[in-house]
Amino acid sequence: MASHRRPKQPSRTRVTVLTTAAAAAVVLSANAANAAPTEKLGKDEVKAKVDKLYEQAEQATEKYNGAKEKQQKLQKEISTIQDNVARGQQELNKLRDGLGSMATAQYRSGGIDPSVQLFLSSNPDDYLDKASTLDQLSSQQVEALKKIQDKQRELAQERAEATEKLKDLAATRTELGDKKKEVQGKLAEAQKLLNTLTAKEKAALDAAQQRANRSSTERVDLKDAPPASGRAGAAFSAAQSQIGKPYVYGATGPSSFDCSGLTSWAYAQAGVSIPRTSEAQANAGTRIYNQSDLQVGDLVIFYGDMHHVGLYAGNGQVLHAPHTGAVVRYEAMGNMPFQFGVRI
Repeated sequence: MASHRRPKQPSRTRVTVLTTAAAAAVVLSANAANAAPTEKLGKDEVKAKVDKLYEQAEQATEKYNGAKEKQQKLQKEISTIQDNVARGQQELNKLRDGLGSMATAQYRSGGIDPSVQLFLSSNPDDYLDKASTLDQLSSQQVEALKKIQDKQRELAQERAEATEKLKDLAATRTELGDKKKEVQGKLAEAQKLLNTLTAKEKAALDAAQQRANRSSTERVDLKDAPPASGRAGAAFSAAQSQIGKPYVYGATGPSSFDCSGLTSWAYAQAGVSIPRTSEAQANAGTRIYNQSDLQVGDLVIFYGDMHHVGLYAGNGQVLHAPHTGAVVRYEAMGNMPFQFGVRI
């Protein structure tokens, strides 16, 4: 009689190992089939990507500048409020001392009423609402008590305002840190791309940038340019004195500048205060949409989100701080998307 013994099954452990190995082999095969070979970007492609990253870094820079300006403004406002609160508390203490002196005098003369103790309370609101108490107070005491009440309300309002501004300051500091990281991230990404170039390619890009800086720092011919107004002319002259200074994000001079740092610094030298950021500078004066109407020293706003600004130099040129790696220089306005000019 034939034997019908069942064949021996492989152990559970052996099956698991085989299955895992097979799955891994399939994944590796699929990845090998789908993975595109790493292709080195050419010099021109790297430059295009780096230029885009610099533009994005400048966008983030203007947001960073806005947050920094807001932080400084809030700090000043908070300091003013805190000073007011401190002075107000001193005034309140004096009012209370004065009321206490009146109470003491009444006591010594034997005419003090027990209710006079209410004058010295830190919260007189409840007592002012009680006519029976008011009837027992002199007009001088009532006036003193009302002054205390008004001062307390004023202090409470100022303290509440300071609390809200401190919350706003904390949020602004967070935004400032985020924008700083964003700028640094874009610049690091650009540097990483540049590091993929060969030494020869790097040298060629550097040489091209240096040529652009040198050729664009030469004074443009302004003989056919519309004349500048007094302060705009003074601002333009100040900016010209900074030609060749490097672009550094967040910088307002005089050793380095970003785009709006240069324009705000230049106008400050002419005795005119304008906002810190390009977006705010876009609303700082009369807008001029026709390039032929621009005058030397007018602000010139570029890009749809208004993240870049320079000073009109005449003959279709702008004097500006372009981007990381470049210096304060002249450039043809046609190299960037012109939005409008602003006459301060």
